[in-house]
Amino acid sequence: MPQTRIDAQTLAQFELEQYIEEQAQEIAPEFEIDSVDDADFGTMYRVWSGRDLLGTFYRADVDGLWVAQPCCSDLRPRCETPEQAQLLIIALSGLLVADVA
Repeated sequence: MPQTRIDAQTLAQFELEQYIEEQAQEIAPEFEIDSVDDADFGTMYRVWSGRDLLGTFYRADVDGLWVAQPCCSDLRPRCETPEQAQLLIIALSGLLVADVA
């Protein structure tokens, strides 16, 4: 017969994990990506954290790589994927949250 009663330790562990998850959602920044047409670069993607613009990225016609343009840096690194460009912009903005668990 399966055990249907949850012991106090299991319940406490579940509640603790739920609390930690809720806190992480409040602490972890949320990012939004939108796009605009740019006369020079074509489709320009913008990375936002709330109302703050963190940077932009676009696909270069010359080599097909993604050019990241973080607002907080003069660096213009080229990336293989749009996800790499987004991650680079977020990391250079100082908002990258690492999970060490």
